[in-house]
Amino acid sequence: MKRRAIISVSNKKGIVTFAKQLAELGVEIISTGGTKRVLAEHGIPVTSISDVTNFPEILDGRVKTLHPNIHGGLLAVRDDETHKQQLQEHGITPIDFVVVNLYPFQETIAKPSVTLMEAIEQIDIGGPTMLRAAAKNHAYVTAVVDPADYDVVIEQLKQYGEVLLETRRALAAKVFRHTAAYDAMIAQYLTNVVGETYPETMTMTFVKKQSLRYGENPHQTAAFYEKPLSLPFSITKAKQLHGKELSYNNINDANAALQIVGEFTEPAAVAVKHMNPCGVGVGKTIAEAFQKAYEADPTSIFGGIVALNREVDEQTAAKLHDIFLEIVIAPSFTEQALEILKRKKSIRLLTVDFEAERKKEPFVVSVRGGLLVQDEDTYTIDDANIQVVTERQPTEEEWSNLTFAWRVVKHVKSNAIVLAKNGMTIGVGAGQMNRVGAARIAIEQAGEKAKGAVLASDAFFPMSDTVEVAAQAGVTAIIQPGGSIRDEDSIQKANEYGIAMVFTGVRHFKH
Repeated sequence: MKRRAIISVSNKKGIVTFAKQLAELGVEIISTGGTKRVLAEHGIPVTSISDVTNFPEILDGRVKTLHPNIHGGLLAVRDDETHKQQLQEHGITPIDFVVVNLYPFQETIAKPSVTLMEAIEQIDIGGPTMLRAAAKNHAYVTAVVDPADYDVVIEQLKQYGEVLLETRRALAAKVFRHTAAYDAMIAQYLTNVVGETYPETMTMTFVKKQSLRYGENPHQTAAFYEKPLSLPFSITKAKQLHGKELSYNNINDANAALQIVGEFTEPAAVAVKHMNPCGVGVGKTIAEAFQKAYEADPTSIFGGIVALNREVDEQTAAKLHDIFLEIVIAPSFTEQALEILKRKKSIRLLTVDFEAERKKEPFVVSVRGGLLVQDEDTYTIDDANIQVVTERQPTEEEWSNLTFAWRVVKHVKSNAIVLAKNGMTIGVGAGQMNRVGAARIAIEQAGEKAKGAVLASDAFFPMSDTVEVAAQAGVTAIIQPGGSIRDEDSIQKANEYGIAMVFTGVRHFKH
C-alpha cells in the first residue's frame, strides 16, 4: 500500500526539499491551506485534505483535520484485525507520516501590542491533535515536529525503507515535549490575563540554551535553559562578545551581579564571587565606580565576575585588564575597550540591554521533589517606611551611604551585614548562622576603614550585641528593618554610642 504523509506547517523552513524527497520515495502527500499552496507552487504532487475527509474546511480554517478519515488513519493499530476491518469498512486509508508544526503562539504574544483575541486565534487545535495521535501510535506512524529532523527521516527511508522504531519513539517524545511546552505557554498567558498569581497547578516551560561542560562541580552534569519569553534585562539574553562558553557557576554569578548592579541608576560597578558581592562602588564615572569596587576587596575580586551599568571605556578597560576576571558584563564596550580586553583569551565579555523594561517575575527555587515559588524581591529604599529611632539623625553623607548599603545588603546571602563608606562597600559578612557573626566578618574585612562607616543589616537585631561590635569598630550609622521584641535594647545601645539608627520596616532575607 502506498504510504501517506500529512504536511501542515507554519514554519516552512526546509519543507519544500523534504516534501519533494518524500514524493520521490513514493509517499503520497496530503496538505492544507498555505502549506498546500507552497508545495503545489514548487511542482510537488499534493492532495487536499478535503479530498481525504470528503468535507470542506470550515469556520475560517478552524476545522479541517478533525475528522475520522484523518484520525482513524493515524490511530489504527496496523496488526490488529479488528482495526483493519474497521478501516476497510469505513474506507479509511492509514497515514504513515505527520509533519506538523504549530501556529506561532509564542511569536504572537511576544508582540507588545497583541490583543487577547489575536493571541487566542493562534491557539492551534488540529495540529497538536494530529501530532499527539501520531506520537501515541509511533509504533506505526512517524511524527515530525522539528525541521531539524527532516534529514534523519529521509536518510533512514533511503537506507532501510522505513524510519526505525527507535527513531520514531525519539520523535514521539519530542512531539510530546513540544505540545506540552506549547500548552504551558498558553496556560501561562491566560493565567496572567486573568490575574491568577498562584494557580492550583504550576505549568512552566523552558527552552534549552546550551549544554554546559559540567555543573556546580566537575562531577555534576548540567544544561542552561531559558524562558521562551525571557526578559531582555537578564543573563539569558546577554550577548557574548568574547571568550569561551559560560559555565554553570559563571551563569549563577553573572545573574547575581546583574541583579545587584540593576539597583543603581548612577554609575555603578559590582564584583561578585559565589553569588555574593565582594565589592560594590558608585562614582561620577564608571572608571571611578569600578576602582571603588576593586578597592573594596582586592583579594576576593580575583577570578570574579564584574557588572557595570555604563559603557566600558578605555580607562575602565585598562583597570579591568590588570585583574584576572572570569566575566565582565556591561551595556556596551567601546572599540578601544574591546581591543584591550580581548587580549585576554579566557575573559568573557557580555552585553545586556540595561534600557529594557524590568518586569517583575516569580522567583522559583527547586527543592528535592518540588519547587518554591515566591514574588520577586523588588522592594527598594523608596518603598520603605523610614524611621529614625535614635536621638541622633544621620548626616547627609551618612544618609547617602546608608541608602547605598541598603541596596547592596538585599543581595547578600543571609544573615547579611554590609559596611559602606564613600559610596563603596568596605566589608561584607554573608551567610552566617548568627547576625553578630556576620557583623564581625564585615568589620574584620573593613579594618580601620570601619571608623566613620555605616552598617546595613538584612534583618532585625535580636539583641544589642551587633550594635556593640559596630560601635567598638567606629561605625556611626546603622540601617535595619527593626521589628524585634528587643528593639529598645539596640536603640538604647546606639544612643549610648551616639550612633544614628534607621528602621525601614522590611527585611531582605536571601537564602
